[in-house]
Amino acid sequence: MSVAPPWPFPRVLAHRGGGALAPENTIAAIKVGLDRGYRAVEFDAMLAADEIPVLMHDPTLERTGRIGGAVSELAAAELERIDVGGWHSPRFIGETVPTLERTLRFCRDHDIWPNIEIKPVPGFEAATGAAVASVTSQIYADLIRPEGEHTDRFDPRTPLLSSFAPDALIAAREVAPSLPRGWLVDEVPSQWRKELTRLGCVSLHTNHRHLTAAQARDIKRAGKWLFCYTVNSPQRARTVFNWGADAFCTDALDRIPADLTPASPAAAYR
Repeated sequence: MSVAPPWPFPRVLAHRGGGALAPENTIAAIKVGLDRGYRAVEFDAMLAADEIPVLMHDPTLERTGRIGGAVSELAAAELERIDVGGWHSPRFIGETVPTLERTLRFCRDHDIWPNIEIKPVPGFEAATGAAVASVTSQIYADLIRPEGEHTDRFDPRTPLLSSFAPDALIAAREVAPSLPRGWLVDEVPSQWRKELTRLGCVSLHTNHRHLTAAQARDIKRAGKWLFCYTVNSPQRARTVFNWGADAFCTDALDRIPADLTPASPAAAYR
C-alpha cells in the first residue's frame, strides 16, 4: 500500500465560486464565499476568441449571459462587458465575465486557494490546458517548486488544476510540469490507476453520487488524493469524509460550514 501525504489544501470548496448563493464563475461569487468563511474555491476556465482564459462553464452565453453566441467567438475584453450576474438575482446585475488572470490575482490578494477546472470547448483541449497553465504559473511563480507536481514537494498555496479532458492535462503538464493536477471523471473507471499515472495526476476528482466506499478505499490505498463533486448534503459530506475523501466542493454554502473536517482521518485505510 502506498500512502500519500495528508491533503494539504482546504477540505471544503465553494463550487464555481459561491455555490448557489451567487452567479457562478464571477468575482462576486468568490466574495460571497469569502463572506461565508470559504477560503477555497473551484471554478471553470475556458478560452475566449483571443486565447485568453476566462471564467465560464458553458460554451455558450445563453444560460448565464441571456444572449446568443459562443464564448469562443468573443474576445476576453468583449466578455468582460457582458452581464452574467442578472440571471441569478437583481443584486448581481452588472457582474461580468472575469479573466482567469484577474480572478487569480483576487484569490492571491485575499488568501483564497483555487482549484481551477480546465473547461475546454471541444477541439481546444490542448490550447486551453496550455493557456490556463501558463497564466497560473505566471501568477504563482514564486510558490511553484521544482517537481512540485509530486504530493510531497509543492507549496500548499499552489493552485490545483483539474480537467475531464486528458489532452488538456497533458498540455498543462508540458507548459507547467510543476503545477499539481487532478483528473476529473463522472464514474471511477476500471483503469483509473493507469490513467492517473499516464497523466501524472496527484488526485482523482469524481462525482460523489457514483462513488462507493470500496472505491474510495482503493484510491487512498494507491497513494492518491480523492476529491468529490458536488456534495450539497451535510450528511453526505460526512459520509464521503468517513470513506476517506480528502475534499469536496459544494453549492450549499449556507448549510455546510467551510471548516467541516473528517471525524476520522484514518477512515480511508480501514
